[in-house]
Amino acid sequence: MSANPSAAGRWRLLALLGVAQFMLVLDVTVVAVALPDIGADLSLSRTALTWVVSAYTLMFGGLLLLGGRLADLLGARRTVLAGLTLFTAASLVSGLAWNAESLIGGRIVQGVGAALLSPAALSIVATTFHGTERNRALGVWAALGGAGSAAGVLVGGLLTAGPGWSWIFYVNVPVGIVLVVLLPRLLATVRPGDDPAHGDPRPRRLDVPGAVLVTAATAALIYGLVNAGDDGWTGSSTVLPVLAAAVLYVLFVLLQLRLRAPLVDPRLLTRRPVLTGVLLMLVATGLLISSFFLGSFYLQHVRGHGALVTGLLFLPVAVAVAAGAHVGGQAVGRVGPRLVAAVALTIAAGGLALAAVATARDGGDVDTALLVTGMSIATAGLGGGFVTATTTALAHVDHHEAGLTSGLVNTFHEFGAALGVALASSIAAADLAPGTTGTDGFTGAFAAGAGAAVVAGVVAWLLVPAGKPAMRSMPVH
Repeated sequence: MSANPSAAGRWRLLALLGVAQFMLVLDVTVVAVALPDIGADLSLSRTALTWVVSAYTLMFGGLLLLGGRLADLLGARRTVLAGLTLFTAASLVSGLAWNAESLIGGRIVQGVGAALLSPAALSIVATTFHGTERNRALGVWAALGGAGSAAGVLVGGLLTAGPGWSWIFYVNVPVGIVLVVLLPRLLATVRPGDDPAHGDPRPRRLDVPGAVLVTAATAALIYGLVNAGDDGWTGSSTVLPVLAAAVLYVLFVLLQLRLRAPLVDPRLLTRRPVLTGVLLMLVATGLLISSFFLGSFYLQHVRGHGALVTGLLFLPVAVAVAAGAHVGGQAVGRVGPRLVAAVALTIAAGGLALAAVATARDGGDVDTALLVTGMSIATAGLGGGFVTATTTALAHVDHHEAGLTSGLVNTFHEFGAALGVALASSIAAADLAPGTTGTDGFTGAFAAGAGAAVVAGVVAWLLVPAGKPAMRSMPVH
């Protein structure tokens, strides 16, 4: 049996796994700036463009907990390499896409690969490092989320304006191949006994039906929400999928209550801090990714900016997320998450309202600056919201439940992205169709986001427990 890697080997392993995780996070936002070009090249409808974003985050979130269990059952090393190989191959398919079906299919498989890779990679990091070194490693891991989101919009703009939108996917291929070649040697030095499931008394089984049910339920919900943009909120193509989603969610809960080794214990969500934390994560992520989605189309379709200029304009918007998370993290330790959440979401609401005002005006450079300013203010607030969501959910669970709760937070993070884009797409449907230059839909979508942030802020003030949290060390991506 091999010994644990040396200190240098551990940090090399973290670097390689960190690059892999960075790719996964990057692929949530990298498509935002490229969507108008993708739509023009492949003649995609508004609905198809919405699924280009939502298909990836849906599969990523829906199979994330199953991926973690698979890592426990088959070993994190195998699961990392399988997920990385799948993600890399799917990136190639996405870049070669010739129509809506091939692109969305590639994005679905990318999401499956991400769901296998991310939790397995995190478990290796968490069990390879120890003591203060472990905290440093997990801090680096957590920072990758903000960095990936920020880099995604710039990378998307650069590649789309340069070699073309296909390269937002092609760029993953050489990186993935290099990682598949280099990782096995370093992973071979990690002892099997350092598996996160080692010593876990729970049955080690895969709840595949549960994963299928929750993913199908969320897919049906997204399908209904997207249809609302064309058929109205009371149309049968909207109402029936939403009702089907409700039935599937109920079946999922009933199944989880019956299983000895469920995907997730629904009773965990009956705890007020956990439920509040994951709902805040759902809303914050939905508002963030939908803002990128709306802003990209507005700046390119209405204001006539190219992909490169749009990517550069988005850079302060994306960086504001990391800045807000940093300030929010400092503030949570001093005054507790309740006040920080309420203030952060109020700031987000103000920024989204300013963005709505910007899109309602006649247009011009001043309005572009106003939009970017509003979105930057909003994402700074949402960055603080991410911190409070995570600390609220994790601060009141036992140590042995921290991993499961962290997985729930990550799941709601991905589902929030998928649902947020679907809702924003339907509200702004009239202005997202090819060739349109209207702005009422953008204004309505940003205003709806501001309203959602206000409601979330009130909910946070009422439900987030008072006092300072007991910080956990399991980060979200």
